[in-house]
Amino acid sequence: MICTMKSTIDAAGRLVIPRDLRRAAGIEPGVPLELRVEDGAVVIEPASTPVRMERRGRFVVARPLLPIPPLTNETVERTRDRLAAERGIPHARKKR
Repeated sequence: MICTMKSTIDAAGRLVIPRDLRRAAGIEPGVPLELRVEDGAVVIEPASTPVRMERRGRFVVARPLLPIPPLTNETVERTRDRLAAERGIPHARKKR
């Protein structure tokens, strides 16, 4: 999915990313971001989570070094809806 919008940088160097664009990118308030220049374009994406690999029984698992916010139903539903729309899959939400 491609979502294009315009914004400006203010005198302090801040850039406001419109809500619909943040949602399309899965960027939530307070999420650390990584910024880089790639082929002359500024790329902004959620920062990767630093992890430590540790053994748990027969398995090796990645354990985050920093606290991770809990996954909410709203985030899951928004992600599911976005993916269904991108893939052209009709999606009917179950009533609770």
